[in-house]
Amino acid sequence: MVPEQVRRRVQELRREIHYHNHRYYVLNDPVVTDAEYDALMMELRQLEAAYPDLVTPDSPTQRVGAPPVEAFERVRHPAPIISLDNTFSGDDIRAWRERIGRLLPPSTRLDYVVEPKIDGLSVVLHYRDGVFVLGATRGDGERGENITANLRTVRQLPLHIPARPDGPAPPPYLVVRGEAHMTVRDFESFNREQAERGEKTFANPRNAAAGSLRQLDSSITASRPLSLLCYTVVAYEGEPAPPSTQVETLAYLAGLGFPVPQVAVHFDDLESVIAFCQEWVGKRDTLPYEIDGMVIKINDLRVAADLGIVGRTPRGAIAFKFPGREATTVLREIRVNVGRIGTLTPYAVLEPVSIGGVTVSRATLHNFDYIAANDIREGDRVIVKRAGDVIPQIVRPIVDLRTGAEKPYVMPDRCPACGEPVSKTAGEVAVYCVNAACPAQVARRIEHFASRGAMDIETLGEKTVALLVDRGLVEDVGDLYSLRAEDLVGLEGFAEKKAENLVAGIAASKERSLSRVLTGLGIRHVGGIVADTLVRHFGSIDALAAATAEELQAVEGIGPAIAQAVVDWFSRPRNRRVIEKLRRAGVRLEEEMVEAGPQPLAGLTFVITGTLSRPRQQVAEMIEGWGGKVTGSVSARTSYLVVGESPGGTKCRRAQELGVPVIDEAALMALAGGAKQPPLPLE
Repeated sequence: MVPEQVRRRVQELRREIHYHNHRYYVLNDPVVTDAEYDALMMELRQLEAAYPDLVTPDSPTQRVGAPPVEAFERVRHPAPIISLDNTFSGDDIRAWRERIGRLLPPSTRLDYVVEPKIDGLSVVLHYRDGVFVLGATRGDGERGENITANLRTVRQLPLHIPARPDGPAPPPYLVVRGEAHMTVRDFESFNREQAERGEKTFANPRNAAAGSLRQLDSSITASRPLSLLCYTVVAYEGEPAPPSTQVETLAYLAGLGFPVPQVAVHFDDLESVIAFCQEWVGKRDTLPYEIDGMVIKINDLRVAADLGIVGRTPRGAIAFKFPGREATTVLREIRVNVGRIGTLTPYAVLEPVSIGGVTVSRATLHNFDYIAANDIREGDRVIVKRAGDVIPQIVRPIVDLRTGAEKPYVMPDRCPACGEPVSKTAGEVAVYCVNAACPAQVARRIEHFASRGAMDIETLGEKTVALLVDRGLVEDVGDLYSLRAEDLVGLEGFAEKKAENLVAGIAASKERSLSRVLTGLGIRHVGGIVADTLVRHFGSIDALAAATAEELQAVEGIGPAIAQAVVDWFSRPRNRRVIEKLRRAGVRLEEEMVEAGPQPLAGLTFVITGTLSRPRQQVAEMIEGWGGKVTGSVSARTSYLVVGESPGGTKCRRAQELGVPVIDEAALMALAGGAKQPPLPLE
């Protein structure tokens, strides 16, 4: 039986956490520190763990995703979820007003609300007694797909109303329509991470949002940066009566805790509406999310409803669509960039074309699979899209305009910069050059070697690295330790003091741990946590270099892909020479540890995913200092998966499959029992 004081405390914690989630995710105005929020969440998790009967679907602990489903069931909407008719000019808007005017009494004066037309996925959200119980896609307007488990993972969606103590009480039944989307910044970051992992990338934020919400495994949805904006009450039961105007509706939804568009302006006359819509053609990129127009709504909802529907569109609202940001041009050539870790990325060289006032001559092709799947050829006339700050992209070729002179593209089997064979792992999209000395990778590898997560050479920035490589002073990371101040004085931007500071900063990095050295070498799949695992097992760079793939796979957390990448890297003479340069320079190639302190995590194995309050490498070192192990992949031997913001879907899904407990950073600290920060490896 659950004690009444526990039940009350759980309810109180949920109310408080819902409020803070609203302040943080919707208003972007938190009123507590992360530590205070973590403490509340940890207390709630502990109480729910002790009293499982208290766990409810609207609890803020339930956003990590539900077990995978085989298919989405279809659900009927309580009212038609209709789409809008489009206009493209001021005259079109005036014609719309004239049409509806013929259906209204001559003396009727209308006022309007104009909102952005968000380019996302329309969703329908059901609440009973303030609890989120059902979420669906628009579907055909009559029925949509039940994606409740996926929508629960969207941080801006209130699981319980009110999300704020001073908000209005929820009605017994409420259905709200909104738009799920990705911000442009989140989309660019997400696509970049997908490409680095060799996973599918998306053509635009709308596709990414739609693809994320239609995952059969909601833990994947939970790992993706989705946002939400709400704007319409679809159904309402209860007292008092629902809002009667669109202005009141937006205020009401905001009061309940829903995120609403910040750009929603009330106008008394139509000409001001037209001027405002036309003004936003040039301001569309100032919003954090993509829009493809503005929505004009009659403010009086009763008048709008009385006007009815024509076909499948309402008469009481209309969309002003922005000019398209697509154009057609000729794809002259397909070229390849080589990234820091050797990823080969194709891009298109175009016949210059103006799109939205910007001349475009380059466009992304995402990856080689994208080229093959869309049969994109050199010489094709192609559709190019430019959206906001997103890199211009090839949408598709116009096959009907082919002349026969177009050339099918063949993926290179050798790196275009160094001539070494490329590598492609089965099941992955990405293609790699595995040669650490590849000229195209040198500058980016040195930048990575000097980065904070590796050797942390603050004085060695991007511009300085480019200068050193361009002047032939360094060909790999080992050459950094041969630099002298006199080599630098006289170079662009280098006086004697700056030269001395750079040489001193490089020299100081010699004392960094072997784990940081290994991270800095840029071996594929070997980030900070994997480097820690390898160093803990092998102890020295020489022992690691001599290990076979079988010996590497025997290490917990090291799979076949990582093992083969390590073996391949050390098998190359150029990379061996880099190690010898580091050895001669006095860089630490064996690990030393200080005396161990308290070991509250002894015998436990952890995997970390997502963004934590401190660098992941530091969290891993703390776990190891407390006696725990940190590995890079979830297995049956994993004790806990530690999840931060924007976690990896693969790890979350694997943890669910194996029944591995999922905890946050606060829970990790609680497991350590309040122990002081453990000693870290000597630097």
